[in-house]
Amino acid sequence: MDKIFLDEAVAELHSIQDMIRWAVSRFSAANIYYGHGTDNPWDEAVALVLATLYLPIDIDNDTRHARLTVSERQRIVERIMVRIQERKPVPYITNQAWFCHMPFYVDERVLIPRSPIGELIEQRFSPWLDGRDVTRILDLCTGSGCIGIACAHYFPEAEVDITDLSKDALAVAERNIEEHGMLHQVTPIHSDLFRAIPEGEKYDLIVTNPPYVDAEDMSDLPGEYQHEPAVALAAGTDGLKLVNRILANAGKHLKEGGILICEVGNSEVHMNHQYPELPIVWLEFERGGSGVFLITKEDLDQHADLFSLYKD
Repeated sequence: MDKIFLDEAVAELHSIQDMIRWAVSRFSAANIYYGHGTDNPWDEAVALVLATLYLPIDIDNDTRHARLTVSERQRIVERIMVRIQERKPVPYITNQAWFCHMPFYVDERVLIPRSPIGELIEQRFSPWLDGRDVTRILDLCTGSGCIGIACAHYFPEAEVDITDLSKDALAVAERNIEEHGMLHQVTPIHSDLFRAIPEGEKYDLIVTNPPYVDAEDMSDLPGEYQHEPAVALAAGTDGLKLVNRILANAGKHLKEGGILICEVGNSEVHMNHQYPELPIVWLEFERGGSGVFLITKEDLDQHADLFSLYKD
């Protein structure tokens, strides 16, 4: 789009509602891909416009028709064009993503939070942890820290360790720990999965959203996903490169009766093919999502021979 067209948009679009309507039209015409917090042009436009104005999603109708300053309109139009021309996801443009009703700082050092595991956290992993005194939680491959920090919020009595191989990702996680006031509850650890976890350290819950995209899916990802760190997505030919190691080593770091929750996305088919005899539970979600399984410490220990090649 040329500068004259954009200048006209800035001049003629006066209210928040005008900007949202214009963004919807531009997004629809550009055929952008949705998958980082929204699934349609209207919600995408609302997220971008309101975050740019530092306003909550649930503003009232009167506020929607409030007039904007010229500088506000220019900023919104600029961001709309970045979303279209660069195919950059909205959370990277606004540096904000929501997970478990909590805001998180994000940039291109980490994946954008979108895991269905959030629904499990909000339910305190019921019924799997019902009646259990949960005091220790481990979040592997934490990225922005969203899963571990949300666990700390919903289990205020628990100490939470979060790990990542990427020091850049941990820097983002540390920022979110501080912004959520979790410095005394959430501990970031630079680690290649379990390797920096002391031998005798055990947890009630290990939860992980590791890289799991297989080679075929990596080659087919829409442009929006090219902004995310490939190391946080790609996991070999079958997507199980890290999952195999997690299965092999999680048992020794779980307390008796503890559970492992692991997301594998579309690599669910590879999991079922490689481990047909493994007694895993594939979890269902009310708000959509799939490819997340649960397995107990006891079942991991009983079937340890299946993962012997992958022990650290």
